[in-house]
Amino acid sequence: MKEIIMSLLTVFGVLIAATTIAAGLIWLERRLLGLWQDRYGPNRVGPFGLLQVLADMIKIFSKEDWIPPFADKPVFIIAPAVIMFTVLMTFAVIPFTRAVHVVDMNIGLLFFLGMSSLGVYSVTLAGWASDSKYSLLGGLRAAAQMLSYEVYMGLSLMGVVMLSGSFNLREIVEAQKGLWFCIPQFLGFAVFLIAGVAETHRLPFDLPEAESELVAGFHSEYSGMKFGMFFVGEYLGITLISAMIATLFFGGWLGPVLPPIIWFLIKMFVFICFFILLRAALPRPRYDQLMSYGWKVLFPLSLLNLVVTGGILLAR
Repeated sequence: MKEIIMSLLTVFGVLIAATTIAAGLIWLERRLLGLWQDRYGPNRVGPFGLLQVLADMIKIFSKEDWIPPFADKPVFIIAPAVIMFTVLMTFAVIPFTRAVHVVDMNIGLLFFLGMSSLGVYSVTLAGWASDSKYSLLGGLRAAAQMLSYEVYMGLSLMGVVMLSGSFNLREIVEAQKGLWFCIPQFLGFAVFLIAGVAETHRLPFDLPEAESELVAGFHSEYSGMKFGMFFVGEYLGITLISAMIATLFFGGWLGPVLPPIIWFLIKMFVFICFFILLRAALPRPRYDQLMSYGWKVLFPLSLLNLVVTGGILLAR
């Protein structure tokens, strides 16, 4: 009975923490963008603009939850929930410390890759169900972009699996006690980081929702809470990819002096801030350049990393 209660507390704790961080990132991103672009961020609603998140949520809840008459209504309604479900499910396999995790799966890394693949359905179905040419183009872009970059993302992680000898995320962290994998697997880390930006379709790879071309892409026809779910889902995706980078390449909870959970959060927030910095600093490429860059640069690099890692391990 005690174990069941502890498991339930962990599940609810992870859910509440993940959604709270995602909501807080709405404020953090605006503050950091203001700092890096030498302008004011939110500073009117509450101290340091901290109540801006609450103001945004009130605005979203008070907006009319409109469904276009020409849309495929059941699919249109389900699509925003898919991205929330897949991202939150993936948090279940992340080991925040040696003891704090929802489930300790032997195939945790494969579960992460599988759930990220299912996330493609959300944006694709949203673009198709809206029956709008801008939404459809955004959905098609998202499908091609996410499916392509998943290939490099998966290949970039095979070096980590070879060095640790496991798909279990807790065992991967513990294998980094002597040396973080970001050093021997720097090439894999770089490919995974770039693929992670593309997977979450964040700037500079936000082509599925490029405002200058597609109005708002796959969520052009969404309003109210459905739009809010896409919005929060994007920040959950950033949090998830940052947590995976910390786990796979930077030793997860490992670190001196401070409690393990603090080390994990510090590493995760460093990469969250890096995601925001990309938005502040980089321009958006053309869509054909994005796809060419993936298949002509990242794909060969991920294969090279795999071959070199395998060769070194065999030589040993």
